[in-house]
Amino acid sequence: MGRLFNLSHLSAGFIAVLVGYTSSAAIVFQAATAAGAGPEQISAWLLALGLGMGFTCIGLSLYYRSPVLTAWSTPGAALLATSLVGIPMSEAIGAFLFASLLLTIFGFTGWVETFMKHVPKSLAAAMLAGVLLRFGLEAFVGLRTQPAMVALMLAIYLGGRRLNSRYTIPLTFLGGLLWAAQGGLIHGEALSVTLAQPIFTAPTFSLSTLIGVGIPLFIVTMASQNVPGIAVLRANGYQTPVSPLIGWTGLTGLLLGPFGGYQFNLAAITAAICMSPEADRKPERRYLAAVWAGIFYLVTGLLGATVAGLFTALPKELVAAIAGIALLGTIGNSLSGALADERERDAAVITFLVTASGLALLSIGSAFWGLLLGLVVLKTRAQK
Repeated sequence: MGRLFNLSHLSAGFIAVLVGYTSSAAIVFQAATAAGAGPEQISAWLLALGLGMGFTCIGLSLYYRSPVLTAWSTPGAALLATSLVGIPMSEAIGAFLFASLLLTIFGFTGWVETFMKHVPKSLAAAMLAGVLLRFGLEAFVGLRTQPAMVALMLAIYLGGRRLNSRYTIPLTFLGGLLWAAQGGLIHGEALSVTLAQPIFTAPTFSLSTLIGVGIPLFIVTMASQNVPGIAVLRANGYQTPVSPLIGWTGLTGLLLGPFGGYQFNLAAITAAICMSPEADRKPERRYLAAVWAGIFYLVTGLLGATVAGLFTALPKELVAAIAGIALLGTIGNSLSGALADERERDAAVITFLVTASGLALLSIGSAFWGLLLGLVVLKTRAQK
């Protein structure tokens, strides 16, 4: 038992969770709001997500003796924030379950390589960039109403990037918080430490929502979360079988989807923290850092009502800024990946533009149409 209470394991797990929450909790908050969730439902979402990430981190890390860190799908949350507006909550839950079912099937059957063969990385990256574009733009909108606060956050972010610091996003968020606090912009009168309560929503299934939300949610999760997560495991020398990992995260989504656990996947950036030498000099013991991350996920999940209350108390410019700034690197990497192959560039540009346009046909969102048109252009070019 003493092996578990190692300061380096505990600190690595805590930092991984801190980076994960500060970089993307605001996006999850916006996704839940787009689905029509009120404060109680938002806290229920955070509870389901925290429990799902906590139990999978702990269970998978202990079983495989590898630092398996899971996370909610940040690009998936961004997709939901742009595509769930006007969609009933029950249909949104149906789309979550459908996407998680696909993850479960592809994981336990080992179809991950088949998926990547039929969905080129360039088009998946272009679709992701189109989904995230709105968040990047809105990060700068706050310069009009809160120029000093947003400019300070940008300066901290750029300085942290220059120093290649893993604490860049937490420090950026902290800078915004301090500025907002000294300016009296935080309305925390009703903020208190409260345990979240689960809220069950029975799913309903709409073909247009399954196609327009469920399929893109599955694709962005696979391409932009699970594939990098696999790469991080391999790059650090862990040969953990990945198909069962993806299958178990999908199954977790099936269980917790009706409570707001919209999608679970392998983590990449935060996982690297638990796999670093700072977590433990011995690679075979670093899984304990992921176990600690799971414990912290459980705690933050139980305090979901407090987290939801915090984001409600913050000025909207701060929430939009931290969401957009946290995604700047992902947007840049996505655009780079989308345009890297000149033979696929036309298809990628069309995928990006259609997705970013917000086009909705037959009640199906733009992410699906962007990917479909990109595939058509790509196949047409290949036949010439």
